[in-house]
This record gives sequence, structure tokens and C-alpha cells, in this order.
Amino acid sequence: MKAEKIVYDRNDEAFGIAVFDGAGLAEIDIYNESRALEGNVYLGKIIKKINLAHDKFGFMVDIGDGHEAFLNAYEPALKEANMSEGQSVVVQVLQEKRAEKGAKVVRNIHLVGTNLVYCPFKYDVEFSRKIEDVATAERYARAVREKCIGQEGWILRTMSVEATEQQLLEEMIQLRAIYEDVRKKARTVAAPALLYAKENPLFEYIRRYHDSLKEVVVDTPNLAEEAKAKFDGTVTLQKEGFEEYGVDDAIIEALERTVKLKNGGSLQIEETRACVAIDVDSGGARNVGDIDSLNLEAAKEIARQIRLRNLSGKIIIDFAGSSEYRFMKAIIDCLEEELADDACHSRVLGLSRAGNIEILRQRRRPSLRDLYTVECPTCSGTGRVEP
Repeated sequence: MKAEKIVYDRNDEAFGIAVFDGAGLAEIDIYNESRALEGNVYLGKIIKKINLAHDKFGFMVDIGDGHEAFLNAYEPALKEANMSEGQSVVVQVLQEKRAEKGAKVVRNIHLVGTNLVYCPFKYDVEFSRKIEDVATAERYARAVREKCIGQEGWILRTMSVEATEQQLLEEMIQLRAIYEDVRKKARTVAAPALLYAKENPLFEYIRRYHDSLKEVVVDTPNLAEEAKAKFDGTVTLQKEGFEEYGVDDAIIEALERTVKLKNGGSLQIEETRACVAIDVDSGGARNVGDIDSLNLEAAKEIARQIRLRNLSGKIIIDFAGSSEYRFMKAIIDCLEEELADDACHSRVLGLSRAGNIEILRQRRRPSLRDLYTVECPTCSGTGRVEP
């Protein structure tokens, strides 16, 4: 996706980030600083041990945000945790609270910088598969490997090949210092406590779309100055940015189940606890050519709605017309192309035996519906209402 404009709007403890491409609003993300945000590191307190399937177990952890977080005792590359009630543990938020489920936390901490990711419990140096300049990435990886201290791991991010080798080495020092500060705080504070809050997500969005981004709109002077230091394009100071650019109306529209397609037909989007179900309504189209065109239009709109609503987990799509592979091949290719640069790592799994196309998308943050509505207390979740 080629983003052209990012709008940042703060309201008390919450702030929103809206991303616009050439066709209009493409992404909306809402953050509430009173909640445990993805990437934050906490000193948590074990509340209870719980049994899981296949003789595994996990823990419910108090991280101080008012909701119990889940920690799996088993994590790859780490020894299985065996703790008891009342013990403290350093954890990082992997998935934020969504709907009625608390956050998911891990012990395997990753500190994300501009060009590098520091992995204290990893013993390897890797680079992003999105890097096209493999020769430079391999050279930088060797330089980072030579500067490793003891057991530590690093991942070179996509932007790392645009930096200098010296900048990478300086960032290694900075990220090590952050982790050392986390360790010191963990020894001196009482659980639950916040040990590290990652930087404002706005700057991650700027880095993600820096190749196509033309303008960043923010509503606070201090943030505007910080954005100017990190972004070469236009930075505009604008109060009530969401209202000015119609984002509030777009959020209301994105909470609707029905999405009308421009050339007839519609999408019906249903979020359930198990999966997201999307049905493509042909709108009366009957011949093969019209249905093929409708499905291609629907595929592009579905990719946009996945980003806009932050739909994640298992997504099952029932397209119009025949579900034979020869008719669905072009649709699958279109979805793969539209989601190729998705920051949440979407995988188009292909055509199921039932004739549906399935997508698996990484779950990191709550969907737009989870952020703006709660389960209806009267019908026990059959519907959702504004809190």
C-alpha cells in the first residue's frame, strides 16, 4: 500500500492514527494509554496457574492495566516457566486486550528500534525477508554479529539497508541500554509495574510508509517538532484532525456489517469469536463475466476492509458464483497482491474444500469493532453495543 497522508489526533488518554492512500482512508488505529499496548514491557505478578490442553500450562498475570494477561509457560528457545502465585516476572505485550479477552504476554522480549530489533534471549543475527539489497544486508549482518556481546540476537529491519554501518552500531548501544534499564527497574520496583513503554506508534507508521508518504498531520506542537526531525516531507499542525478529514464518520461506517460495492453487490462482514466471515452478495449478477468482475472488485475491497477494520485471525470468504478453482485462481492472486505488504503478515491460504477462500492474518491489536463496542449484556454477545 502506498500511503500519502497520516493524521494523528489525541483526545485525553486516547489517540488515533489514520492513514490515507490515493483512494481515501485505508487504515485507522486507536490507542488508549491506560491499556497495555503492544510492545510495552511490564513487571507482572503471577495471579494463578492454569492447565491447558496436551498437559501444558500457563499463567494469568497482573500487569497493572485492570485485566489479567495470559502467559504461556512454554516459549520457543526458552526454558518452560514453572512459577507459583505471587511471583514476579518480566513480560512484554505480544497481543493487546481484545473484546473480552485480556492481553497475551511473553517472556521473550524484543526491543524494536529504527533499523534493528534487539532480542536478548536469541543467539543469532537475521535480516528481514523484505530487504531486496541482500548483499548489503549480509554485510551489515556480519558487522552486527562481530559487535555482539555474549548471548544476544538481532534482526535487521527493512530500513536498515538505508542506514550506515555506524548508525547500526550506535543503535545497538542504545537498545542494549534500554534493556539494561528494564533489568534495573525490575529489581527495584514492586509488581505490577510498567518497565518500558515503546515510542509513539506514529513514528512506526512514518517509517513503514516513508517511501510514499507526503504529509503528516498532528495536533500537538511538541509532536509536530519531533515529527519534523524524523520526516522530510510536510508536517502540518492541525487541531481536530479526525473531524477535519472525516475520520470520525469513516469509523462509524466501518462498524457497519454491510459494505456496498461501486458496481453493484455488497459485502457482509461478521466478526465472531472464532473467525471473521465475509459473504460476497452478487447483487443480481448472473453471467460469468459479470460475476468475475464483481469478485475482483470485492477482493480489492476486502483487502481494504481487512486493514481498515484491523480484522485478524482466521478470515473466511464466500465469493459469489462458482467456487471451482479455475474461477477462483484470479481472485486468490488478487488478494495475495493486495495484502503482500500488509504490516500484520497476512497469508492467503487458498481455496478450502468447502469452496471458501481463507486468509490467516496475524493478530496484534484489537479490531476497530473491539475498540468501539462491547458485548451486549442483554443477549450475552449476540449483538454488540457502545460502552
